[in-house]
Amino acid sequence: MEIVHVYTKLRSEFGRQCRFSDRPAELLLDVPPDPNLAQQFIQRTHRDQAVQACRDMSEHQVNTERFESESCGINHVEGGWPKDINPDEMEQTIRFRKKVEKDESYGNSLLQLGGVMDYCIRQNNSLDIYEDGFEDEDEVDDSPEPPSAKTINVFRDPNEGRRTVTGLSWHPDGGRKLAAAYSCLEFQRSCGDVSLDSYIWDVENPNRPEATLKPASPLVCLDYNPKDSHTLVGGSYSGQIAYWDTRRGSQPVEVSSVEQSHRDPVYKIIWLQSKTGTDAFSASTDGQVLWWDVRKLSEPTERLVLDPGREGNLDRALGAISLEFEATMPTKFLVGTETGLVLSCNRKAKTPAEKVVCTYDGHLGPVYALQRNPFFPKNFLTVGDWTARIWSEDIKESSIMWTRYQMSYLTDACWSPVRPSVFFTVKMDGVLDVWDVLFKQSDATLSLKVCDAALYSLRIQDNGRLVACGSQQGDATLLEICGGLSTLQKNEKSLMAAMFERETKREKILEARQREIRLKERSRSEQSREEETGREEGEDDPQQLIASAESDFHSLVEAELKKREKDVSEEKDAAESSP
Repeated sequence: MEIVHVYTKLRSEFGRQCRFSDRPAELLLDVPPDPNLAQQFIQRTHRDQAVQACRDMSEHQVNTERFESESCGINHVEGGWPKDINPDEMEQTIRFRKKVEKDESYGNSLLQLGGVMDYCIRQNNSLDIYEDGFEDEDEVDDSPEPPSAKTINVFRDPNEGRRTVTGLSWHPDGGRKLAAAYSCLEFQRSCGDVSLDSYIWDVENPNRPEATLKPASPLVCLDYNPKDSHTLVGGSYSGQIAYWDTRRGSQPVEVSSVEQSHRDPVYKIIWLQSKTGTDAFSASTDGQVLWWDVRKLSEPTERLVLDPGREGNLDRALGAISLEFEATMPTKFLVGTETGLVLSCNRKAKTPAEKVVCTYDGHLGPVYALQRNPFFPKNFLTVGDWTARIWSEDIKESSIMWTRYQMSYLTDACWSPVRPSVFFTVKMDGVLDVWDVLFKQSDATLSLKVCDAALYSLRIQDNGRLVACGSQQGDATLLEICGGLSTLQKNEKSLMAAMFERETKREKILEARQREIRLKERSRSEQSREEETGREEGEDDPQQLIASAESDFHSLVEAELKKREKDVSEEKDAAESSP
């Protein structure tokens, strides 16, 4: 039996019927441009890119397919045995060895291989296979081009609220990424709706960040792990330490507790050179330097109070703004304080008095930047007030070199990783200065206006070519330095070593002279004090006062008599000589 069902629907329920007609175009709406809307858009940086019309590779019958290789391996316990021999059985292996050693081909093979190996060993001893035949080619002559730098990209804070770029850190593998910490350090500024996120940028993509870091408190500083490029550690405004693994997302893996952390913002955090690669230490304005193991941030592993009296008193501790650690000096580190002092500390010391080795006083304000020269670790660079100074560990009284006082406050500085005589500074007026002390010491070799806002942070890539500057308005500007300032010059290391040694000797001579002057002044003051004391004691005795008055009177009388006798003799001589 066949069942038929008929479904009916009105034509009007399908929608209006389309009726097409051939007619001329007509204007339905005309929206004129609004010039006020142009202020809401940001013009994208122009980029020039070459385009080739033809294909990169032509198709031809002789083109071969791409060879696909595959890596594989086996676990080798003890090989070379036949299938019927069990390597675990000692008797079978000894029996097989004796059988092989009795074979004539075994001796012939040893003699043949011995000659080949003897030839290779003698050749290795006669030739230096590790010799660098192009050693002199790395150092090129000074480039004739003038010093220059150009802006490549600008990484802007995606949030509406303006936050300062307080910290920057380059990715350790080639510098393809740049991590930036955003925070508001203005005192008592309302930060209710301001975002807490910090970002990791790809240097080729300034439109959006590659990854986001979501701390519980705004990050003031952060640092990539030089041994593991996926991990970062950061110091927050609340004083806590946070640890990230970018493979696990945006949330921190570990966060230190508030009770065991700093009491003020963490202005600097650095990874330490350790076997595990998980040790770091931080500095804050609460007057403490704390050591951490990022695998367990519940409490610090070690604590140092920056008391200049070397008593470990936290009430008299100096707030730390900058921090410096050199891997070649694992026990030493430098701390820049709010009062302009630089403290040289020893981590392995047992008592608080021995942990602070010495101090360097040379700035009128906080030491915002502190870094050792990568080629000469005994010399370090500091930035504070309106100057940048170069110090030597052998001179405690004063710096060996310094810049002139600038018109604007200096906020950060760093050495070039490829040229020992070049360092970079940024200022509150938005200017980046490049100094080459071998070329010019009184003025900067290159001054570049990066932006209108104040610059607060500065980091340079390991190859010395790219420089990142963070501003108060939340912009991280990436600049490329010319080849003359980012390529090692001929004899630069020896010339810089001679300059540091000469300036150190000069400061030592000046220190010795100043010490002698102070000793002479001290002896004079003590002598004058003794004379005044003796005079005061003499004035107390009336007999001595009478005796001193009589001696003064007799001396005046004798002087007057001698003067009269002399006048009389002169008059007689004049009378006798006259006609």
